[in-house]
Amino acid sequence: MKNNFKKILTLTAALLTLAGCSQASDASKDAKHIGILQYVEFETLDVAREGFVDELAKEGYKDGKNIVIDYQNSQGDQANLQSISEKLVKDNDLVLGIATPAAQALTTASSDVPVTFTAVTDPLSAKLVKSMKKPGGNATGTTDMAPTEERVALLKKVMPNLKKVGIMYTTNERNSEVQVKEAKKVFKKEGIEVVAKGISSTNDVQDTTRSLMNQTEVLYMPTDNLIDSSITLVTDLSKEMKIPVYAANADLVEKGALFSYGPDFEELGRQTARQAIKILEGKKVSQVPVESPENLTVKVNDEMAKLLNIDMSAVKDKK
Repeated sequence: MKNNFKKILTLTAALLTLAGCSQASDASKDAKHIGILQYVEFETLDVAREGFVDELAKEGYKDGKNIVIDYQNSQGDQANLQSISEKLVKDNDLVLGIATPAAQALTTASSDVPVTFTAVTDPLSAKLVKSMKKPGGNATGTTDMAPTEERVALLKKVMPNLKKVGIMYTTNERNSEVQVKEAKKVFKKEGIEVVAKGISSTNDVQDTTRSLMNQTEVLYMPTDNLIDSSITLVTDLSKEMKIPVYAANADLVEKGALFSYGPDFEELGRQTARQAIKILEGKKVSQVPVESPENLTVKVNDEMAKLLNIDMSAVKDKK
């Protein structure tokens, strides 16, 4: 029995190897090699990657034909980022970083290979570019940040008597820190008190959420890779404690957030693909401006609105 099992494993491995060789042999000798580094396995980042690959194919750049895609995921492990980045930069003609840590690692590793990025909140503070209009270095891409003033204004429409808001963020995610800093300024102008708490791992999510919900009227969420990947811990408490969650990421609404205002990440990936095509076709990366989301939309969880007894009609017209 054991010998048969070993034979099956050997045959499976051989077939997988042949499949890989077949795909590589299908690609033309002049095929461009594109490396993709995703920071963590999470639906939002997944759809950004899928949008990127689909848009390339739509424009005639098909994996296994005239391009070869090498996809890697660091699984949120900072130690993996450097080694994976160095290999991707070495082996490819262009690379894509999905989320700020991945983009930073690739930019650090590359001296001449063009770096594109998506699902990055603030490319300037992350030191990926010198300017949004004129990146000036070796990287460009798309930002996922929705204007904080607009986000706060929508929240006030939903909760016009709001006095106290909670914000949770990951302390080692630069994009989250930037959003929290900006949100504090805007809420202060509106006379709304902010209670902000930082976390360092998923182990902190549940207790920190409970603490914030005990002190505030709503949880205002930045785009945060670690927290987004643990969102059910947050939304389960939202249902239990009857405190709404306002997300920056539309994908979190179906997971229990009351509503969101932000980009469609698949479309954001497609935008980045169009930038990558310009670079593949000869344009210097330093001359390709960083782009903001082409479309920002409101998404509402009607079931949560009913549970929390919150009228969402004031913002549904922006859907």
